[in-house]
Order: sequence, then C-alpha cells, then structure tokens
Amino acid sequence: MSWPSDRLDGVLAIDAGNSKTDVALIAHDGRLVGTARGAGFLPQRVGAELAVAGLAAIVEAACADAGLAPLHDGGLVRHVSACLANADLPVEQEALEHAVAARGWGTSSEVFNDTFALLRAGVDQPPGIAVVCGAGINCSGLLPDGTTVRFAAVGHISGDWGGGGALWQEAMWWAARAEDGRGPDTRLRIDLPRHFGLATMASLIEAVHLGTLSEARCLELTPVLFEVATAGDGTAAGIVRRQAEEVVALAVAAMGRLGVLDEPIDVVLGGGVITAGHALLMDEIHRLLGDQAPLASTRVVRTPPVVGAALLGLDRIGAPSSARDRLRDEFRLSTVEASP
Repeated sequence: MSWPSDRLDGVLAIDAGNSKTDVALIAHDGRLVGTARGAGFLPQRVGAELAVAGLAAIVEAACADAGLAPLHDGGLVRHVSACLANADLPVEQEALEHAVAARGWGTSSEVFNDTFALLRAGVDQPPGIAVVCGAGINCSGLLPDGTTVRFAAVGHISGDWGGGGALWQEAMWWAARAEDGRGPDTRLRIDLPRHFGLATMASLIEAVHLGTLSEARCLELTPVLFEVATAGDGTAAGIVRRQAEEVVALAVAAMGRLGVLDEPIDVVLGGGVITAGHALLMDEIHRLLGDQAPLASTRVVRTPPVVGAALLGLDRIGAPSSARDRLRDEFRLSTVEASP
C-alpha cells in the first residue's frame, strides 16, 4: 500500500497514565517524528468516550510537532497502539477499545492496560512479569503462547495496597497517631507538615481535609516518607518495607498463576516510586524476590512507557527489527537496569 505524504505509515503510540499522557508518532522504520504530552487519563471518572475525546488535543499537538494534519479519511496512521491506565476490567477495556477505534486515528487500533507498555519496554519476547508502582500499583504477566495474567487493580476493594497515592496517606496516618498519642512516635509527624511550612500534623490534616492542599501537592509527601525512612525512622522504614512486600506479592502471584514460579523469568519494574531508586525499597524487593522466586531476575525500566506502546505497535505492523532498534536508540531504551 502506498501511503500519502501527509499521512504516516507507522504508529500512533499513546501512554495515558493517571497523572500524564504521552503521545508519540513513530514511522515504520522506527523514526520518532512527533511527540506531545498532556494531562492524566481518568475514564473511571468521566467515562470512556469523554476520556478518549480528551486525548484528541494531545494527538493534534503531536501531529503539529510532526508537521502532519491531525486527521484524514482513512486514518492518520497505519496503527494506533494505546496503553491506558484504568483499563483494568474487561468491560473497561472493551469500552476504551470502541472509543479509540471510533476516533478514526488509524486503520487499526489496539488498547492495552498500561502495565503491558512497561512489560514490552523491558522484554523483547515473553515470558515476563511487569509491576508498575507509580501513583497506584498494578501487575501483568505474559507467556510466549499469549497466556496473560492480570489483576483488577481498582484499589482497596480489589486487594491493592501502595503506590504513591496511598503511601503519603499511610505516612499521614502514622504521623497523626504519633502526634495525638495513639501510636508510636515517628519523625514523620515533624517532617510531613514541615514540607509545607506547617508546624503540626493538626495543621496539615486541616489543610488536606479542607482542600487547601491539592491531591497533586499531597503526592509530594511520598518522597518525604522515603527520606525519613532512609534516615533510620522505624515507622517510615516499616511502610517502605510493606511496599516492597506488595511489589513482590504481585510478581510472585503472577508467576504462580502462570505456572512459572520455578522457572527463569524477567520481572520488569517501573513507575515513579520504583524509578526514584530508593535503596531501602529496592534492596528489600530484591531480597524478598530472591527468597520466593530465586530464578527470577529484576530490571528497572526508566524509559518513558510510551516507548513500550510504540514497540507494541511496531510489532503489530510487522516493522523490521531495525525499526525497533532505532526506536530504542531514539528514546535511549538502553538505560534499562538489570539487577545483579
């Protein structure tokens, strides 16, 4: 098929997370021709159609960066590869697939949960396990025959614990109890309010409760938690160790469900909490995983997840391996870190 010069014989890659969305236009040969970034993707709040409609401005910005008109009859690109947060349940994924296809951006399209972008960025071929620990926490696994394992990952009601959005609240819980005498003392009761120039936990609780501090600002408390833990505070360190336990619990459960617990397998780790490189967290993850799945090896992927979406798209359109190599070079995917 001969493609018009004002369309792209390639992939529209979308990585839509809770806090931000990245879009990339990738040519068939792996060239990065346009990118754009926008706000987070929250279909669970506004519905699939409105959420996907909200991606249109970001796609148009990527088109402008590439020097392409935003849409033509027959599609802008050959294929759309969309890795979306909150595509957790089958019914959610189906609704998002329909909404993406209806936009007409590509002659074909696929929607994946965003954990599969991390997995593809970290491994060229399955088997593999991916655990994302960013604003939330989730996991997926894939075997060479296409068998997958996923988790509902909709929060406390589906058995989840952790991620940056939960860690700051856990830190506040312990700090509040330390201040009013219901729990052991912890440096968190001083350092959490101090981060915002406040004198007491009571002042911080009031600011959060009344909305003076936005949810985005509250996320700033998660790094404070890790700083206090690194300094030796037992309560803070306990929270960090529990986060490590949750990461490993997901990975080990996925391996067990896939029947590969006693086989060599890559466990790909990503998300802001992981990529921050906190030594206590990472050391505990490696220790626990070594105890429970000694043949597994971990690797931390710091490349943007949109690269994984793009690689999935290049796989789908049958791009040559040189295209994937070129894409990795352009995004510096070689910065993946493997554990000892």
